[in-house]
Amino acid sequence: MASFAVSGARLGVVRPGGGSARSGGERRSGVDLPPILFRRKDAFSRTGLSCAGAGAPGKVLVPGGGSDDLLSSAEPSVDTPVQTEELQIPEPELVVEEKASSSTAEATSAVEAEVKPEIDGAAIEAKAPLVEEKPRVIPPPGDGQRIYQIDPMLEGFRNHLDYRYSEYKRLRSAIDQHEGGLDAFSRGYEKLGFTRSAEGITYREWAPGAYSAALVGDFNNWNANADTMTRNEYGVWEIFLPNNADGSPAIPHGSRVKIRMDTPSGVKDSIPAWIKFSVQAPGEIPYNGIYYDPPEEEKYVFKHPQPKRPKSLRIYESHVGMSSPEPKINTYANFRDEVLPRIKRLGYNAVQIMAIQEHSYYASFGYHVTNFFAPSSRFGTPEDLKSLIDKAHELGLLVLMDIVHSHSSNNTLDGLNGFDGTDTHYFHGGARGHHWMWDSRLFNYGSWEVLRFLLSNARWWLEEYKFDGFRFDGVTSMMYTHHGLQVAFTGNYGEYFGFATDVDAVVYLMLVNDLIHGLYPEAVSIGEDVSGMPTFCIPVQDGGVGFDYRLHMAVPDKWIELLKQSDEYWKMGEIVHMLTNRRWLEKCVAYAESHDQALVGDKTIAFWLMDKDMYDFMALDRPSTPRIDRGIALHKMIRLVTMGLGGEGYLNFMGNEFGHPEWIDFPRGPQSLPNGSVIPGNNYSFDKCRRRFDLGDADYLRYHGMQEFDQAMQHLEGKYEFMTSEHQYVSRKHEEDKVIIFERGDLVFVFNFHWSNSYFDYRVGCYKPGKYKIVLDSDDGLFGGFSRLDHDAEYFTADWPHDDRPCSFSVYAPSRTVVVYAPVEDVVYAPVQE
Repeated sequence: MASFAVSGARLGVVRPGGGSARSGGERRSGVDLPPILFRRKDAFSRTGLSCAGAGAPGKVLVPGGGSDDLLSSAEPSVDTPVQTEELQIPEPELVVEEKASSSTAEATSAVEAEVKPEIDGAAIEAKAPLVEEKPRVIPPPGDGQRIYQIDPMLEGFRNHLDYRYSEYKRLRSAIDQHEGGLDAFSRGYEKLGFTRSAEGITYREWAPGAYSAALVGDFNNWNANADTMTRNEYGVWEIFLPNNADGSPAIPHGSRVKIRMDTPSGVKDSIPAWIKFSVQAPGEIPYNGIYYDPPEEEKYVFKHPQPKRPKSLRIYESHVGMSSPEPKINTYANFRDEVLPRIKRLGYNAVQIMAIQEHSYYASFGYHVTNFFAPSSRFGTPEDLKSLIDKAHELGLLVLMDIVHSHSSNNTLDGLNGFDGTDTHYFHGGARGHHWMWDSRLFNYGSWEVLRFLLSNARWWLEEYKFDGFRFDGVTSMMYTHHGLQVAFTGNYGEYFGFATDVDAVVYLMLVNDLIHGLYPEAVSIGEDVSGMPTFCIPVQDGGVGFDYRLHMAVPDKWIELLKQSDEYWKMGEIVHMLTNRRWLEKCVAYAESHDQALVGDKTIAFWLMDKDMYDFMALDRPSTPRIDRGIALHKMIRLVTMGLGGEGYLNFMGNEFGHPEWIDFPRGPQSLPNGSVIPGNNYSFDKCRRRFDLGDADYLRYHGMQEFDQAMQHLEGKYEFMTSEHQYVSRKHEEDKVIIFERGDLVFVFNFHWSNSYFDYRVGCYKPGKYKIVLDSDDGLFGGFSRLDHDAEYFTADWPHDDRPCSFSVYAPSRTVVVYAPVEDVVYAPVQE
């Protein structure tokens, strides 16, 4: 039998698991409060070894009676704004630990372990903290009223916003009462999935639609009759496997495991929903769940403290798999050793990593997640990922994870889709549970157990892997039932606060931001929202959704629109409006382009500007062309004006800093469409699924000058922190001259977008009097420019008001350049060089 090694274990090849059809009805809105919140005397057997009734359907709660809730068939509707008093929650006899309080606030969940569990073999109590532990407290809800002081226009939508906040407070209260608080509720990985104690291994799975279940794998030769599971009346299946006689665990580390269930859709093998690692065997299509419990000597121990959150974020967006110059799938280890030092040298202070959660389809860019708690095995082991993150912390870099809670892969072999044989297990049923454009499943954020799963998932990555925060993908899709598809947001508040808003999803986002900021105060939360929903980046206690930053997604879209026409027709006022059109007190991460524009079928800014000339005229020993000169000049200007005016953070996708000439094309074969046509593949080639960092490093290519400029730009912001300065003033946006001048902090930015006109003695208004010098010049020869400015020149202000500024100074503004001036005494122009 073929096998391969993972972290010291030999993993055999497993046969494909069975597929699954889908059935079931639509879930209603409103979060269900099932009696699973309480642990009853008969909730679980003490050992989990009893097989009586395990193979028979028994009491199975399935959708019916107008509700498709799989946990309780007798709970009330929760569709009205005021619901807490109407809920009739049964009062079963509770089992509490001897040391526990008898109050309902400390009642344990039905999925609570009978003994204090260990996680994958490591006792919770035994994990020594790297730094001194500080009390971590999730603050109680506020009154949610400050949003009306920040934006009085919200008063007209008070009914919706107050209802939203009342739903949030109701959920917080219910979680406090029945789960012991959000802290305990978000540790579902200590109860569900595989947990380890001194006596053995417990495996639990919420699968209320299944008729019977058994744990199968290498450890029992895939015998479905060997380890059958027992089910409580609320749909949680459980089995306890005692240690072997020699004290070793019943399931060896690295063993393949699956849960075999008899479901309404037939018998199927599924990867456990809470699996911590999964692997695709060479030559096979289905993934295998891996029981991941390495011996102590193989576990990675973090050595470096997590950095404090920087004042301004300069994010390097990256993908581990395509981060090598070679046409291959790169590894966590190589990214750690080769790419992280590059990111640090370039001047970024955060790395945002895509495609961490396991995804069966590589070309999904990591957005069709199949195993939410498992880091992708394509790039290495969980310990390798921890080593990468620890190295980033040593370098002072934050590590942000591109987390996907907006949807799930529709893969029934490896993922959550149809997990228990029903259509409505983790997702909405019917059309509401399917994203027609992404071909994926949509979570039901009104389900109690879905909330437990997703909140625990966010916490798992912060706790276990020491990520420093998240970029939440697809938030617009979450917040609206139309998912932002075929909708043009105009800024009318009725577009944000109406019947199209999915309040359950918004409340989930409020809860997860509560969790992140309460338990991990230094963590960063960024939301990918194109709609511009007001209150998105206002703290939850004040009535907002709670994100730290919104991705300023309108900016790259506008740049593409402008790049489709000659820059002679660009309107300076339009550019300024695009970059400054954001909400007061709500921070944004601006970017000119991201991975989206780098994908095959789209174009990067560099390719829009220079097109095929990039392939023949980027060598310095060859003459340039007007298209190359124009492209390099505008590439630098577009990036700096975006950083200078666009927000309080900045993002760049790896390779775009030097104008990467190739698009991203994942290895793929031909695809047949329903209409009979065929989209040709690329013969599964990795040639375009890599980043040619060697081009940016080659000092004989013009790419090198573009990279040098981006590096100088990042270090300039690192020194002056102008993105987060409270002082921002646009003094000039002259349409005829094609000039934009603005102040940000102490710096004065002068952009001349004119294609041919250079201006002598051009007067620049400023607020601060004194002597100015050039601190960044895009026309520097180091950056591929024409060196038309003297960097030793000094510029003295005069008491000459100009452009509504109290003083001014005169400069030479060459065509298609940006020059940054700073009030200094003895500063020498010295851009950072590699």
